[in-house]
Amino acid sequence: MQKKEVGTDQLVTYIIKGIEEVKGQDIQILDLREIENTVCDYFIICNGTSNTQVNAIVNSIQKIVSKAIKEKPWHVEGSDNAEWVLMDYVHVVVHVFQKHIREFYDIEGLWGDAKTVIIKTSY
Repeated sequence: MQKKEVGTDQLVTYIIKGIEEVKGQDIQILDLREIENTVCDYFIICNGTSNTQVNAIVNSIQKIVSKAIKEKPWHVEGSDNAEWVLMDYVHVVVHVFQKHIREFYDIEGLWGDAKTVIIKTSY
């Protein structure tokens, strides 16, 4: 049990690093562990300014996570149109949006019971 926590925390750290590497915006971590019947422990949500940047964020996350801790996403979907790409790392699900799509679906609002951590970026 303890090993999973350390691994999940490491995974979250490297995912955030991957997002920041290509200037992903409005990064939030939703902690879902206290909510019953959730599919994972964390959602990490961010957005890019274009489909090119969304794909760059996804590629950066995959590269950094793979290099640092040898993890690959179990499933990735949405890369074709790059408006909303979902990366499933089992315990952590990453949502990379274009801003207008993120506002429309408002995942943060749907999961309002989750503890939220906003990552401050310096760019």
